[in-house]
Amino acid sequence: MLSRLPLVLCVLGTGDAFARAAVTVNVASTLQQIDGFGVSQAFGRAAEFRDMLSGQPQQQGLDYLFNTTTGAGLTIVRNRIGSGTSGSDSILPQSPGGPTAAANYSFDDDDRGQMWFSRQAMKYGVKTFYANAWSAPGFMKTNNNENNGGYLCGTPGHSCSSGDWRQAYADFLVQYIKFYNERGIPITQLGFLNEPDFVATYSSMQSGASEASSFIPVIYNHLEANGLSNVSLTCCDAMGWNTQRSITQGLVSAGMERYLKYITSHMYTSDPTSVISTRLKTWQTEAADLQSRWCATWYSNGGLCEGMTWANKIHNGLANANLSAYIYWQGVEVNQFQASSYLVASDGKTLTPSGRLWAFAMWSRFVRPGAYRVSTSGSVSSTGITAFKNTDGSVVVVFLNSGRSQQNVEVGFRDFAPATAEAFVTDNTRAVAAVVATLSGGTVTASVPALGMLTIKLS
Repeated sequence: MLSRLPLVLCVLGTGDAFARAAVTVNVASTLQQIDGFGVSQAFGRAAEFRDMLSGQPQQQGLDYLFNTTTGAGLTIVRNRIGSGTSGSDSILPQSPGGPTAAANYSFDDDDRGQMWFSRQAMKYGVKTFYANAWSAPGFMKTNNNENNGGYLCGTPGHSCSSGDWRQAYADFLVQYIKFYNERGIPITQLGFLNEPDFVATYSSMQSGASEASSFIPVIYNHLEANGLSNVSLTCCDAMGWNTQRSITQGLVSAGMERYLKYITSHMYTSDPTSVISTRLKTWQTEAADLQSRWCATWYSNGGLCEGMTWANKIHNGLANANLSAYIYWQGVEVNQFQASSYLVASDGKTLTPSGRLWAFAMWSRFVRPGAYRVSTSGSVSSTGITAFKNTDGSVVVVFLNSGRSQQNVEVGFRDFAPATAEAFVTDNTRAVAAVVATLSGGTVTASVPALGMLTIKLS
């Protein structure tokens, strides 16, 4: 349950209306395109979700993630391409003997539950599936281990006695995509690195811009040769935005923008708060609270586990870094109450959504894939504003009030004549709850709760 905080009503004027801040949405002034908001169930979490929850609890968990009426309406699934030494974690658990030897690929039709999770997401209309490798198989790397970093053999400065494994790694990634496509799950984005600036005790592989640039044309051409030109390449899922900015400078200098479609990053060492210089779309592909015990709170003291904190992170990413997507780490966890690295918790029977889930919902439920962010003018005290135009012509305006006083707003439009208006609020007592927004003469008036959010959808 959301924690409760008294709602402060601030009367700013006299007469028949509160004093209102005026905002204009310039619908024809488009900014970045929005691909969506998403989640992962990697490292077997998808199988746990499937096997430890059943019936109504399982359905409720899926609804919390993907339902556009009762949940967050998420639209992206990020799956891990396994690289381990067992058939359940990798399609090539053993070396074929050399980089040019025939690979004996096999697929268990489960992928640690990710096949099931992807199919469930598709039932809700999800069409974006990001396949991301944490590492190449160990026998393709300088340390001969999928764990503890190491570099891909054959990249600049990293030769191996076994040979150059770049083409073999490209084939490994393409075959994974084929296995999914053959089973009716279209992989739309492919990442070949994950946190290449961090050496982890689990699957991990190091890379800088130079190493990545030596592999990107190889995987690009192999996708083309296999009729997979519709799969978009990403790079490089660095630990933080600032590191990814530096890597991107190297990629751009090396001419890699012609091959890539997305620059991707995590937020663990630095949040996306400013634009990276690239003509490519940018995605925040992994974000989570890895420090706090589980909490469902919307706002208490501004802690990292709280929904309001994450609403600010998402807002800054969209408004200041021009993100096209924002993906949280994990969706549903069972019997794991020691962390807030997931959006929904369950004891096997009861599910508890977090304030973080509702922060995502205030955008994802209403701002759908293909929408464009549009510009706004005017300001509201202590309040961030983002606005979007969906492909169906509807317009969405999202207000995030970090102040302790209710803000009353009047929203006008250019190049758009609203006919209907719906409004929803999230704060310490409500989660995406319908409220009144008055539409008159093409202008909408509504109130943004203190320490809360207001989303208005107009058609």
